[in-house]
Amino acid sequence: MRTPPPALPLDTSLLKPGMRVAVGLSGGADSVALLCALATRSRELGLVLHAAHLHHGLRGEEADGDLEFCRELAARLQIPFHEARVDTAAEARANPVTGKPAESIEEAARRLRYAWFRMLLTETPLHAVATAHTLDDQAETVLAKFLRGAWTEGLAGISPKLESPEGLIVRPMLAASRAEVEAFLNSIGQPWREDSSNRHLSFTRNRIRHELLPRLESWNPQLRTHLANMATLARDEEAWWRAELDRLAPQLILRGRPVRGGGRAASEGIALDCTRLVALAPALQRRLLRRAAAELGAEPDFAATEALMDLALRGHAGQRLELAQSLIAERTPRELRFTLGSGPKSKGAEAPKGKSAESLPLQTPVPGQINAPVFGLSLKIDFDGTKSVAGPATVVLRNWRPGDRVRLRYSSGPRKVKEVLEHLRVTGSERTVWPVLEFDGRLIWMRGVELEPEPGLVVTATPLNPNTCA
Repeated sequence: MRTPPPALPLDTSLLKPGMRVAVGLSGGADSVALLCALATRSRELGLVLHAAHLHHGLRGEEADGDLEFCRELAARLQIPFHEARVDTAAEARANPVTGKPAESIEEAARRLRYAWFRMLLTETPLHAVATAHTLDDQAETVLAKFLRGAWTEGLAGISPKLESPEGLIVRPMLAASRAEVEAFLNSIGQPWREDSSNRHLSFTRNRIRHELLPRLESWNPQLRTHLANMATLARDEEAWWRAELDRLAPQLILRGRPVRGGGRAASEGIALDCTRLVALAPALQRRLLRRAAAELGAEPDFAATEALMDLALRGHAGQRLELAQSLIAERTPRELRFTLGSGPKSKGAEAPKGKSAESLPLQTPVPGQINAPVFGLSLKIDFDGTKSVAGPATVVLRNWRPGDRVRLRYSSGPRKVKEVLEHLRVTGSERTVWPVLEFDGRLIWMRGVELEPEPGLVVTATPLNPNTCA
């Protein structure tokens, strides 16, 4: 009597009947196991399966062999196959917009992979892409985040799903260990490909996988499971905290400045009510302080957050802190006020008299021109003659704000400016003051990316200084 293959732990709760799902297929054991397991159960689950392989342009003939292996596996399983090629090394080097240091190969490969997944979701079209992250991947991610000093949201590790305007990214195999994956493949006689770069200790994740985790497991053989459990706990607790902050933040995080007689006058910056903050638990105090800073695009680390706590709870009126990412905190008798300092000025570009970083936002009627020395650029805005613009047209140049979204050219849906800046590798104070141009409540221009054209308008950006990238 034939012994049935060992079950591969799969969470199929996010996979609904009728969904078109592509498995991200690298050729490695994890993704091959996920594809084979879902192919076996596709009729039961009511799924229309696809396979998707991205050739990263690395490892030469070995990577070519991975592509051929994946193509043949999909053909044998009679599953539609999608493939593409990218030059990961070139993408990791190139960063003409910001002049920042190059990305690591790992970072660039991940960015390119997920960008391709989002394109597949739209163009194929698909409802979801399934990636083969395992319990081992989760443990490595949590440990890596811990070593970098992550907050609890970082310790949440790999989420079972990512939502985007294009569709879902799901991770059905987070409960499966690498040992279970290989046992499943061996039981069905299915080979897989080994990526030689997974043995290179120049990559941080490989050092964690091959050196650090095995040493720690000599203390506790259940460490990987404990780390994966920690991710689940952190993820659930973060979801609760987000809901709690959404409820409390509007009561304690205030807009504008207080005025005599009550009410608040419109002004830049936001404030926290210290008289109410002091009565809360420290965990909530920290989160509200970080929430307030995040609304201005800043992400204070632990030391900066503790300094803000001290200023809010024990400081006196007139005390002031200047922190990273141009964040300024100033104590008043009742409030802790947050504002952004001036952004970095381009070499050779001086603000004209009467104009400074604090004078933002800048606006002009259309047609018109905005000279912004603080950003080192000049913007010319004109009608393009293809479509009439109703009423008088005015555009506003300002710093981006949390919640801002842009529609990239050739993209299917809007993206958060925060995510675009992450892709551009913009960090620190430069990220805090990144310029955008607003028209009629929409962002029609953003430094460093090409947006969908605004019908009827054309925007031309030129540097005020030859060494400044507009």
